[in-house]
Amino acid sequence: MKNKNTAFFGHPIGLLTLFSTEMWERFNYYGMRALLMLFLTASFATGGFGMEQNDAQVIYGIFTGLVYVTPIIGGMLADKILGQRKTIYIGAMTMAIGQFLLAYSAIISPETYEYKQTIFFIGLGVLICGNGFFKPNISTMVGDLYDISDPRRDGAFTIFYMGINIGATIGPFIAGWLGEDIAWEYGFLAAAVAMLIGFTWFYFSHGALGTTGMPPKYNRTKTKLMAKDRLDIVMYIAGIVGLVAAFVLGWKQIPDIIQNIIIITVAVVGVGYLGSNIYKNTNGKTEWSRVGVILVLALVNIFFWSGFEQTGSTLNIFIRDQVDRTIGNFEIPATWFQTINAIFIVLFAPLFTLMWAKLDKWKMNPNTPMKFSWSLFLLSAGFVVMAFANERASTGILVSPLWLVAVFMLHTWGELFMSPIGLSMVTKLSPAKLVSTMMGIWMGSFALGNYLAAMLKPIVEKFDLPLYWFIAIETAIVGVIMAIAAPFLKKMMKGLK
Repeated sequence: MKNKNTAFFGHPIGLLTLFSTEMWERFNYYGMRALLMLFLTASFATGGFGMEQNDAQVIYGIFTGLVYVTPIIGGMLADKILGQRKTIYIGAMTMAIGQFLLAYSAIISPETYEYKQTIFFIGLGVLICGNGFFKPNISTMVGDLYDISDPRRDGAFTIFYMGINIGATIGPFIAGWLGEDIAWEYGFLAAAVAMLIGFTWFYFSHGALGTTGMPPKYNRTKTKLMAKDRLDIVMYIAGIVGLVAAFVLGWKQIPDIIQNIIIITVAVVGVGYLGSNIYKNTNGKTEWSRVGVILVLALVNIFFWSGFEQTGSTLNIFIRDQVDRTIGNFEIPATWFQTINAIFIVLFAPLFTLMWAKLDKWKMNPNTPMKFSWSLFLLSAGFVVMAFANERASTGILVSPLWLVAVFMLHTWGELFMSPIGLSMVTKLSPAKLVSTMMGIWMGSFALGNYLAAMLKPIVEKFDLPLYWFIAIETAIVGVIMAIAAPFLKKMMKGLK
């Protein structure tokens, strides 16, 4: 067995290092995400951009989509050049810089709107790139603590997922409240400080990871980075910030038609390179069969997150405008509702961990594809509730927050059937040389889901369709298809669950 240490709830102590680092990174991301739509649609007088909702959703969708595209690049760099540990240092510090830039954009006067917008977009771009270096590699390191057949793996990812959601709970509470009720810049600064804490924690506790995550050239024989590695980290951080700034400034000068050609070209080249990389590093029928399962489940993941990620866009605006948030003389900040999902994750994740263990003991544990099917049914049920809440609000009545609590609870259950299981699935099914790359592709499915989530509202409005009913029906149909396909996909997993 790769790691028999059981110092952290029956798991290797290295899991605590990764758990805590990820917790602070998620504080950083979700604190900022809770503010983004509200900041973009806020008036100039309060430091915002005064955008219409649909315009703001385009920016929100591009941001949350690209946040999950860049992990493909970060994953490949880790696999081939940097190793997971260096990419995490690079990503953490880069994201902190991005948050500082967003805070600066919030204090710039709207009278210099173009400059304010430029700094804001550079900040978003730096955040996107930093996340690409950080996100796939810390998840990969969790799996790397265990043998492929270690029964603790799924439980480890669920514990890790609790760390994600503790951070996702604290972030909107602190950064959301500071940004929404005090000043936008304080919210972004709080997110930056959280990321610096995560960076510091990882630096001082990395010894618990042993050789996990070291650069490929070391062949996992060393436990500490060398002086040259630290210089590489600094150079990568400076290069990312410089390239993003140059891109944002240069992109404005390019005609729209050329922009579209560049986007299409990059997409085609990127997909081609990924396909080539998978082809070269996948051998035998078993590996190809398992890679096929990852790709199918990644497609299903897109449908799930296109619905789930309404949380930060349409549901966020709905909460701000159509939910009764007053308790006595106190008005609950809209951003605080963004913590409900994370709180439910923390409450229910241990129960799900115990449930998987018991079901496995009784030989009744559903296979991964069937768990995905259940996740879609639960998401659909949540949107049925949301559709009724929206119909009630359309009469001019502020709805009870309990409607949203019910929606988030159902969505949380669906998430626990999919997201931690998906992370574990990728680390189990990927060929040894492609783990971070396949994790990047998995994150890429989140990208498409997030982008589609932002685009759904204007699309369904064109056809005069009710958004929440549309999502409820769509996800239920995909859930039925997955339930039918589950036995076939299980066979393709070649003995893994």
